[in-house]
Amino acid sequence: MVQHQKGLVDRIQTVLAAVLNVDASEITAETQFGDLPQWDSMGHMEVLVALEKEFGVEVTADTITNLISVPAIFQYIEGNSHV
Repeated sequence: MVQHQKGLVDRIQTVLAAVLNVDASEITAETQFGDLPQWDSMGHMEVLVALEKEFGVEVTADTITNLISVPAIFQYIEGNSHV
């Protein structure tokens, strides 16, 4: 994995861990919505707000249902981030 990609995955994992109030080691590069009890529908909305703030991306109604895993979030941020 290219260093930039690893750094972005690390940042995503850090944001998710902080929002979901879990240890960063519980968020892997493959973690998905529902893998952790905290990442439920309410937790998902908090995750999306945090991603908007951290990465400067816009989360729309269309993207809410797509951003349900670390890989999906990574792909979206890489293609849409303005930070």
